[in-house]
Amino acid sequence: MNISFSKVQKQRLRELNAPADFQEKSFSSAQDRDEAFRNIEQLLVRQGKQHLLEVRNVRHRPALCELEAKLIDVLIGNGFFQVITPIILAKGLLAKMSITPEQPLFKQVFWVSDDKCLRPMLAPNLYYLLAEFTRLYDKPIRAFEVGPCFRKDSKGGHHLNEFTMLNLVELGSPEEGGRQRLEELAAIVMDAAEIKDYQLTSTCSEVYGETIDVIAGLEVGSGVIGPNALDSQWGWGDPWVGIGFGLERLVMVNKGYQNIQRVGRALMYFDGVRLNI
Repeated sequence: MNISFSKVQKQRLRELNAPADFQEKSFSSAQDRDEAFRNIEQLLVRQGKQHLLEVRNVRHRPALCELEAKLIDVLIGNGFFQVITPIILAKGLLAKMSITPEQPLFKQVFWVSDDKCLRPMLAPNLYYLLAEFTRLYDKPIRAFEVGPCFRKDSKGGHHLNEFTMLNLVELGSPEEGGRQRLEELAAIVMDAAEIKDYQLTSTCSEVYGETIDVIAGLEVGSGVIGPNALDSQWGWGDPWVGIGFGLERLVMVNKGYQNIQRVGRALMYFDGVRLNI
């Protein structure tokens, strides 16, 4: 008879980030199973406590913070400049992105008043700024933002209600080289995140239409090659490329974590370690 880990044991193993294949092991007896569970639990608890000591004693920053700082330095070094925009977003800016009550994403928005919400994406503010920058700067214009976004999203271990996005855009890119430039920008970010194994896959978005996703076991980013049908809403139609990444997902892939809560803003975890160890 094959005996698997109990539901409670599996939950504990997931919390401690036990290897996925170990969680699915089967045993010939409950005694063998429980002994294996105790051994791996004790090992993972020791490793977690050691990591927490290193964070305090070595002045180690959480992985999410380290990645954000690294990406900022790398992008500035590649000719981009950083912008910081409001977290509270006007309803009209969402409408310009085609996010209206009929669109599925509208139902995931956190509203703070009838016409204000917590931004579900960085793109509306970047579109707004680029319309201004076209009057002030010569092209190409290379800008990026890193910051929190909010969606009512709880579809398992890969989603958070509050998450960190990086969006970068290059306005005035050569129209014929859009795909190549998008690949170059994706490579800059993925190299900074220390993720080598990834693919770019064409897909379709409810907001942008055709997009190019960055897949590293799961979707970690999504890019667009413009001009796009949305551009006319903002008063420009130049060639451009843009790409957005979820930083928590990048950390999750890099660290080999099985659920994204380990790396997000949390009270139960600290830098990937479950606190009730």
